[in-house]
Amino acid sequence: MYRILVVDDEPKIREVIKEYAEFSGYEVTEAEDGMSAVGLCKLNDYDLIVMDIMMPKLDGFSACKEIRKIKDIPIIMLSARGEEYDKLFGFELGIDDYVVKPFSPKELMARINAVLSRKSSAAPAVQSALKFGGLEINIAARTVTVDGVKVDLTPKEYELLFYLVENKNIALSRDKLLSDIWGYDFFGDDRTIDTHIKNLRNNLGPYRDYIVTLRGVGYKFEFEN
Repeated sequence: MYRILVVDDEPKIREVIKEYAEFSGYEVTEAEDGMSAVGLCKLNDYDLIVMDIMMPKLDGFSACKEIRKIKDIPIIMLSARGEEYDKLFGFELGIDDYVVKPFSPKELMARINAVLSRKSSAAPAVQSALKFGGLEINIAARTVTVDGVKVDLTPKEYELLFYLVENKNIALSRDKLLSDIWGYDFFGDDRTIDTHIKNLRNNLGPYRDYIVTLRGVGYKFEFEN
């Protein structure tokens, strides 16, 4: 049974999400602010977090940063604000989806199901680390090292890099990257991919050029043995 943490300072919102999630067979824990959410994540393991942004004590974005330091848990953000800046900032932090209030509980459940489905199907076969010069990538262990130094990537940056590597030397359109990595009914556009690629390249340092821009198409991970 999947365990979901629902974080929102509005009891009615938590109640609605809990009702639909439990009907779908999920176990639900509630928290009313970001501080409580971080504390619960230190003590327990969850398969997914649904979290509001505007909350007392600790907002959703700040809570997301703290949780990312200790756990790699998929996060769906809720917000009454639909500004593009908020969405892009959320994805830069590594969230998996962004839902604007008011929302349809059925649509939210569809997004939850999609994120959990991607998580369960993303477990790669056990394999030794892949080496591209001084860049070493272990998909099974979800680790990346640059010249022997481990680099910290957001969950979405991990997924993007691993997807590019698994499709090495193959041209991948932005639409395909959005569809295969972000999945169900994603609202974003090309700039979401471009932002993640920029951050990913910065983390790869001297090996940033392995990710090649294909003008008018998308990107590919290019490496010749």
